[in-house]
Amino acid sequence: MFITKESDYAVRILRELKDGEKRTVPDICDQESIPYQYAYKIIKKLEKAGLVKSYRGAGGGYRLSKNTARITLFDVINAVSEEALLFECLRHGHRCPMNEGGRKCRVHAEFNRVQNIILSTLKEKSLAEIL
Repeated sequence: MFITKESDYAVRILRELKDGEKRTVPDICDQESIPYQYAYKIIKKLEKAGLVKSYRGAGGGYRLSKNTARITLFDVINAVSEEALLFECLRHGHRCPMNEGGRKCRVHAEFNRVQNIILSTLKEKSLAEIL
């Protein structure tokens, strides 16, 4: 499935950072009810995607590196998910016997249609609009 618990936690992390203030992972976890063991892994992915910046040292923590008006739910999900897909059969290069040899799988076509609607919707609104 494509919107995972990890995606949910990533949105919560960014929600806690939305005011531009620097926060520590324990502070974020306490405010957003995120298990510590997941938070560090997720925040590293968000940092790699350029959504957060880390600060080391005694006054360290994390801060948004982009304004929430420039971040969409798609950006967040894409940062923490390998590939944002509803079903495995939509993966590029996936071999499905029902969609090969000139046959067109109508189920695959419908999943693809729904996938495109969801991705388009996730790209429409910024975090600033929904947080």
